[in-house]
Amino acid sequence: MSSALWISKTGLAAQDKALSAVANNLANVNTTGFKADRVVFEDLFYSIELPPGAQTDQVNTVPTGIQLGSGVRVVGTQKVFTEGPSQPTGQPMDLAIVGQGFFQVEAANGQTFYTESGHFSLNAEGLMVTPQGLPLVPAIEVPAGSSGFTVGKDGTVTVLAPGSATPVELGRISLVNFVNPTGLEALGGNLYRETLASGEPVEGNPGEDGLGKIEQNTLEGSNVQVVEAMVAMIAIQRAYEANAKVLDASSGMLQFLNQTV
Repeated sequence: MSSALWISKTGLAAQDKALSAVANNLANVNTTGFKADRVVFEDLFYSIELPPGAQTDQVNTVPTGIQLGSGVRVVGTQKVFTEGPSQPTGQPMDLAIVGQGFFQVEAANGQTFYTESGHFSLNAEGLMVTPQGLPLVPAIEVPAGSSGFTVGKDGTVTVLAPGSATPVELGRISLVNFVNPTGLEALGGNLYRETLASGEPVEGNPGEDGLGKIEQNTLEGSNVQVVEAMVAMIAIQRAYEANAKVLDASSGMLQFLNQTV
């Protein structure tokens, strides 16, 4: 089998994965708190027919040698944790993190997940929850009949009790950050899970220790840049076509050899 056939096949497979990442980015262009993915490639091992610096005689050496690559593969995907645009909503329980950090939410099994989507509302028990019903950690419970729900930039939550003009503090929303946020496991539903690669979460108050501040009545939009994604899609398409032409040319050369030899 011609090595060019295999090499072009690896190129087709790698570009297909890259296009999948771009397609997912574009599909989530309006997803609150979504972070774009980028694909990381690496070349495969080389067949060294003549190593660089090999002796040609007692005096001279070859300057480059003969090193033939065997293709490409996708070695990883990375979340790009740049900040998305702020989208004012006028809803008091819509929160955006201006800067670094994640909200903490509790899953049904007690496990803690992390999200940058601050789309919260109240459940039947008065707890702040995500659209999936996962409660915020630490829990914020809003008493029935209260009004004037306010979240400060430092995460302090206050309300006005029925018949009272004095704000009552309900607690403080804390944020967490990671040494390597790109190492978080993306679960879907705007949720991430801690891994060995991300490191342990470092919790703190908004606006302190490098954590961002909280902006009320606002949601953080997707950080996908549509124009950049479209340009990447065109580049991937051209690369895919080029690899397909190499595959066709290599197949044609083998066909010619079979017919003439």
